[in-house]
Amino acid sequence: MDFEGRTAFITGTSRGIGKAIALDLADRGANVVSTGKTVDGREDLPGTIVETTEEIRERGGDSIWCQLDVRDDASVQTAIDETVDAFGGIDFVVNNAGAIHIAGFEDTPPKRFDLLMDVNARGAYATTHAALPHLRESDHAHVVTFSPPMPARPAPGKVAYALSKYGMTFIAQSLAGELDADDIGVNALWPVSAIESEATRHFGMGTPEDWRTPQILCDAVAELFSRDPTDCTGNAFYDEELLSEAGVDDLSSYAVVEGSEPGPMSAQLFDPEYER
Repeated sequence: MDFEGRTAFITGTSRGIGKAIALDLADRGANVVSTGKTVDGREDLPGTIVETTEEIRERGGDSIWCQLDVRDDASVQTAIDETVDAFGGIDFVVNNAGAIHIAGFEDTPPKRFDLLMDVNARGAYATTHAALPHLRESDHAHVVTFSPPMPARPAPGKVAYALSKYGMTFIAQSLAGELDADDIGVNALWPVSAIESEATRHFGMGTPEDWRTPQILCDAVAELFSRDPTDCTGNAFYDEELLSEAGVDDLSSYAVVEGSEPGPMSAQLFDPEYER
């Protein structure tokens, strides 16, 4: 898939899924805007947005980095403005930045609730809102939020986190309806299995045998962005669903541990009855 000349604005590219998608889209020809809060390296947490941009350039791609706090509207607008100044427009918005806190109600004080909502739901809202005028100028505009399909049941034990992630999907699907006449595809995407990242390691979400590499989301995003935005909008996809529609049924190459068969841990985080 060739995205030559397209510009992708991605939140949270210092490491993990966001960085992998930034590198992948750049390898496919897109101009990539690497954004996030981490500019200076830390011994306890690898990666910065600067390093992501430098790696893209070393691989022959075109990229800039913009320090960004999705909770700060001025910071978001500045990053969008710098993107347009550098590349002339925006075609793809990837709302990847996220906060995680999986805990019960009593162990989630209101301040933590505010953080989850501000980074996840409001962050996706603010970023997409600032980018919208430029997306309207694109002839192939897509927005994706990394959030699960809407629930059919409550989420005891993780109400704050679930609400913030469901909010991202609700925003995406509602916005898709509003922009029906603007030829902008707006969708949500979520992995069925847990993806190897600092988050899965830090929060003890299984073992390497339970994980897939970020490449499965890279390929799912590329498939999504290759589609006609007028025909592909308002959906909440699982990665496996998108890849299956693209003719990819053997997912064994995405396993972190060769020969393992990662279960649907990520899907079941929000839908305990999910089965393949």
